[in-house]
Amino acid sequence: MHVQQIGVAYAATDPTAAGAWLAEHLGFRTLVDLGWYVSTQHPDREDVRVDFVRGDHATWPAPAAGVGGAMLALVVPDVDGQHARMTAAGVTVLKDLVTEPWGQRRFQAAGPDGLVVELVQPVEPDPAWMAAQGLGG
Repeated sequence: MHVQQIGVAYAATDPTAAGAWLAEHLGFRTLVDLGWYVSTQHPDREDVRVDFVRGDHATWPAPAAGVGGAMLALVVPDVDGQHARMTAAGVTVLKDLVTEPWGQRRFQAAGPDGLVVELVQPVEPDPAWMAAQGLGG
């Protein structure tokens, strides 16, 4: 299978407000807003799009209405700067900044409608941890 693009759509009670949250806190712009469906795009990358669909809309299969546990992870060059900016803006931080031994510095924030938004910056992994996992070379 050849994949040309990955698209994500999250259920939202208010897709317009969810799209506005991405615009305010992550710099996305709204491409389409039909009320029940909102498509956003990050201005730095044409292929980075996040859509929201009203959770009770007919386009969702019935079991999707109660699905939870979704996370949107974005790789950024300065996770500390983003953390400072978002906390200053009053965004609720769910998991504070942490440097993971597998090579990530990250934090998680509360996004719209229970969506967990994780911002990640690649860092050098801990060689001892990698060796203990049988990774690296």
